[in-house]
Amino acid sequence: MTEIELALQASQISAEAVKSIAMALAAGIGVVGPGIGIGILVAKALEAIGRNPEATGKIQATMFIGIAFVEALAIFALVVAFIIKFA
Repeated sequence: MTEIELALQASQISAEAVKSIAMALAAGIGVVGPGIGIGILVAKALEAIGRNPEATGKIQATMFIGIAFVEALAIFALVVAFIIKFA
């Protein structure tokens, strides 16, 4: 192999490594926020149920809707991570 071929091969390996690191960062950082958000959401819902047990049904329904919206952000982060890796 010539020097040019070796340099080209090294740059391709380097590009794949950068894509993998970028994917890991996008996925990792992208799910931290929703994870914290879901934790806070559930904690506050449980506090509300503890204060007013009669409203458990309404609180739980609202909590699950909130969890679905927050989880959508995490899924979006994972989609972006896969686009970074494979596009």
